[in-house]
Amino acid sequence: MGRKGKANPFAAKKRQRRENKDKPAERQHEPYEEIVRDNAAFLKYYNMQNICVDDGEWQQFLTSIRANLPATFRVTGFKGEAKALIDIIRNELFTEYVRGVAELRGKTVEEVEKPICLPWYPNGMAYQLDLTRKDIRRSEPLYRLHNFLINETNAGAISRQEAVSMIPPLVLDVKPTDKVLDMCAAPGSKTAQLIEALHAEPEKYKIPPGFVLANDVDNNRCYMLVHQAKRMNSPCFVVTNHDSAFFPNLLKTMPDGSKSIQKFDKILCDVPCSGDGTLRKNPDIWGKWNLGQAYNLHGVQYRITRRGAEMLEVGGRLVYSTCSLNPIENEAVLQRIVADSKGALEIVDASDLVPGLKYKPGMTQWKLASKEVDEIYTSFDEVPEKYHTIIRPNMFPLPKEDMENLGLEKCIRILPHLQDTGGFFVAVLHKKSQLPFEKNDVKDLEEKPKPEVKLDEEGKPIEEKSVPWGPQRKRRRLHGYKEDPYVFFEENDADWNDIKKFYDLDEALNSRCLLTRCITEKKKNIYYCSDLIRDLVLLNETNIKIINTGVKSFVRCENRHTNHPFRLAQEGLQTTNAFVGASRRIEVEKDDLILQLNCTDPTKPPSTTELKEATQQRCKELSVGSCILKYVDERFTLHIVGWRGTSSLRAYVDSSETLHILRLLGADISKFEVNKYEKAREAAAALAATEDTSEDVAKAAEEALEEVENDLNEAAIVE
Repeated sequence: MGRKGKANPFAAKKRQRRENKDKPAERQHEPYEEIVRDNAAFLKYYNMQNICVDDGEWQQFLTSIRANLPATFRVTGFKGEAKALIDIIRNELFTEYVRGVAELRGKTVEEVEKPICLPWYPNGMAYQLDLTRKDIRRSEPLYRLHNFLINETNAGAISRQEAVSMIPPLVLDVKPTDKVLDMCAAPGSKTAQLIEALHAEPEKYKIPPGFVLANDVDNNRCYMLVHQAKRMNSPCFVVTNHDSAFFPNLLKTMPDGSKSIQKFDKILCDVPCSGDGTLRKNPDIWGKWNLGQAYNLHGVQYRITRRGAEMLEVGGRLVYSTCSLNPIENEAVLQRIVADSKGALEIVDASDLVPGLKYKPGMTQWKLASKEVDEIYTSFDEVPEKYHTIIRPNMFPLPKEDMENLGLEKCIRILPHLQDTGGFFVAVLHKKSQLPFEKNDVKDLEEKPKPEVKLDEEGKPIEEKSVPWGPQRKRRRLHGYKEDPYVFFEENDADWNDIKKFYDLDEALNSRCLLTRCITEKKKNIYYCSDLIRDLVLLNETNIKIINTGVKSFVRCENRHTNHPFRLAQEGLQTTNAFVGASRRIEVEKDDLILQLNCTDPTKPPSTTELKEATQQRCKELSVGSCILKYVDERFTLHIVGWRGTSSLRAYVDSSETLHILRLLGADISKFEVNKYEKAREAAAALAATEDTSEDVAKAAEEALEEVENDLNEAAIVE
């Protein structure tokens, strides 16, 4: 529910492409120099740490970490049609994959193996391809696979995500009743997994009792996070923008009406790190790597974890993770927080939640070194005084007798050669009792008065004018953009009464959890959030910057044929469907649904006379306006927002979801399969054949050719 026109995470990429157009042609077509995948200091440091058992395994590690990373994706598990989509992936997509790879590599289809199902991901819902991201986006034989990944990601049916990145949410073991905090959440792949886990029991909970709060310190990255998580369409989700190391205590309302500190059942600390576990995905790190990064980040990582441990409920679980191989960023941080907790925190073995995962145990001994790794230190006494502000005593391993009680060997160290992945580190902490340094005083968190919001003539908040230069500009850049207010419905809101009557809504839908982002009498978009999220927003919006919450549920859509001004929104149907009465529902046949989805001209929806006789009869019982189309298959049930016109019935979904549903129904989708390479060739040929040298023709050809080079589109496929 983020505001339009705000920071676009893809704006930098668009700007870069515009700037490239202004460069001389010869500069645009210069070949990239191949990155040298070598760094003497890196090799010396990790060989010294004995991260591999012998020279043979060390060579396997080096070979693997210098190779490109295979692409992976996972299926969104909580959606009812997930199993049907997996069947399509295995039987149809992988057949196309084998054909495309065979053509790309000059092999026969018999020589190409199908993608690997990741053995440790639940229910066989994650797959690894023998292709890199670059292979997929720049190879014409794979354009159908590319199209599938883009479309199904936009539809929220799958997520492109590095394999090892999927592990922290799995071992966090989120349940629908959990209050979850993701402390360093952007870009949002792990957050999406947490939301999936929250919604894992739709048959038991109309709306999960728990929630996910996703936070990030970077204001711009928060909007990328919103974009990623928005595909999950959850009313139990909120995004905040704050420094995780100094995350404020939040208030909650107790059953008796008193206020208390909000504690969390599950916390994910996927902390900022040097990222040397991502060398396969980001080979430019080879030339930049040095130990100074790990030393600088150790303190930040510790402070974030310590703050997370303070906010964790006794009996709760905290997962600490990095995409670094360095013990300074991993085991050294863990030993410090566990030692400081005086027995309140313990490291637990969570390997049973990822059966089939190959990994190394956490390290109990490690060494430190100078930035260039030309000096090795086994204790702080050996560190030259000039490094005392960089290398600290608590970075070294504790004495053996103290180390034996920490349980660092229960941590999970993932090396690239074990299962053809990136490198990663994961540790699971259980909180047995309150921490000695924990403060839970609610007195300092009394509600502050809300600042007065100045409005323009249309009822929209007036933002502060930015200044070209100077301290004011710097302040805005650091703290981001001002957010619109969260305006919740009052008890007897006039719009609510109309909506409730028209859709015959169940009393269980709490009207006070409906909200808008604009103070005006004429609401445009109406959003819905859970009771706990409403309470959190109202009590804490002056305490922390809230970027986004709620799922769009109703949209103003004035139509001369109906006196009801609001239609249902497909984004919110996952929530509102459980509360809408029978009078606004219509069950449709398979052929009827395919007919409606194939109608790409919104001005000419299918006439009811084109539908099956049974569907026509149901239409007669339905008044004009927004409705829910229900389709029942032996494998799944679909609910789609529709519109009953005076003599027509149409599906009201976007292009990505249209294609997703048609694929599930086994319909012909060939007209949607756009081959960008063929389009580019046709545009180039047309330009060459024509005598028209107008700017319009040249621009059309240029755009078609440029599309081939775009990275997986602006489809928010962020890893």
